[in-house]
Amino acid sequence: MTATPAQPHSPSEPRARRPSRTPTPAPGRRAAWLRDALVLAALPLVAALALPAAFAGGGTRRWFGGRAEGQRAEAQAAKDAAAAAFYELDTAQRDLRISIETITAVDDSPAARRAVADFEAIGRRVDEASHQYIQAVDAQDLDRDDLEASAAARARSELARAKEELERVKGELDRFADGLGPLLGKAETQLARVAPAVERARQALLAASNALDAARGSGLRADDLAARLAALGPELTRLNQGAGQHGVPQTLERAERVSREAEAVRAQAERLPEQAAEIDHRLVSLRTRAQALTTRAGQVEPVLSELRRRFTAPCWQDLQHVPEQAVEHVRQAEARLAEARAAREAQRWPDATALLSTARALLNATDEAVSAAGDRLARLNAVQKDPRQEIERTRFAIRDAQRLAMAGRNTPDPRHARPLDESVARLERAITVLDGHHPDYWHFLTETEAVRRTVADVVAHIRGERGAASAH
Repeated sequence: MTATPAQPHSPSEPRARRPSRTPTPAPGRRAAWLRDALVLAALPLVAALALPAAFAGGGTRRWFGGRAEGQRAEAQAAKDAAAAAFYELDTAQRDLRISIETITAVDDSPAARRAVADFEAIGRRVDEASHQYIQAVDAQDLDRDDLEASAAARARSELARAKEELERVKGELDRFADGLGPLLGKAETQLARVAPAVERARQALLAASNALDAARGSGLRADDLAARLAALGPELTRLNQGAGQHGVPQTLERAERVSREAEAVRAQAERLPEQAAEIDHRLVSLRTRAQALTTRAGQVEPVLSELRRRFTAPCWQDLQHVPEQAVEHVRQAEARLAEARAAREAQRWPDATALLSTARALLNATDEAVSAAGDRLARLNAVQKDPRQEIERTRFAIRDAQRLAMAGRNTPDPRHARPLDESVARLERAITVLDGHHPDYWHFLTETEAVRRTVADVVAHIRGERGAASAH
């Protein structure tokens, strides 16, 4: 291996170590360094001198200002008081506006409209007082450093006046609110009724729907009830839209109407099975009655024959057509019954009920006509045998009325005496009809009945007058 000679500063041989020392600056650089050191040393002193000046100027307020600062403090206190009054007035106005809106939602009476107009007038005065307050606040900047005592005093005075005006208007607003008590109470009462009324309507509709489903489940269609219930659907939609859209009185009226109509549908739907059974029963009953009247109508002719044979024509002439009328009425009744049965099969319940009522009226008229012939014969037989019973019955009624007319009086009232005297004369004339070979007994009976009716009218009139007099 060939040896390599050592090179200067070679890593294989360390270099000689130089002595270390602080370098000495050149003369020019020494002067600059000394100046910088003096500046740095003087900085705390400059900052300390500048700090009070920074607090005294540059947009900050002086701590001690004498009279101007006292006026500033008073003005600031007046500003705070005015701000509190402004806040109270604004709050009162907002609350009162809610009350007015409550009233107008319910009431459209002249009193309510007058209250709205008065509120608007007070609102204008509130705006004026608020504007005065805002002007007073903006007139002076109480935070300004150079605020003079006179300016602060002027600001305090203006703010005090603004506060007084705000409080005055606030008092007027409070008095107006107190006067709204009756209107507001009525409105709140009606508003409180809205939700329960709407809920009752909803529940009534639900109950009607359930009853209708139950009726249909038993095989009854109830189409008319279903149509009536469907017609209430739009009304329920309006109720759900609320009183704000349709008005409180209208909503209450609508809710009550829906409840009433839905309740009627429910009641009829629940009664439908019973009604169907009742119609079936009436169909059978009236059919049986029509058959019985047909049989009885055939018995009228023998009665008429006896009347013709024993009594004069006026006693039976009005009964001549009873047999034919009875047959015709029964025929019409049977036709109505057939129509009622068809309506029952079609489940047209109102039609079936109406037809049954017509059939019943026809049968009632037939029954009366058929019975009239037999009753006529019985009454004529009785009066022919002994007319005195009818005469005494009528005379007793007249005497009883005469005693009542004279009770507590020396002479009767002409209004009562005249018809009673005429009744006596009329009875005597009727009695004379019984004389002769062929008396008109039916005329006699109708006359005595007419006399008793007249006497009964007089008695009722007397008692009515005396009852009214005793009441006073």
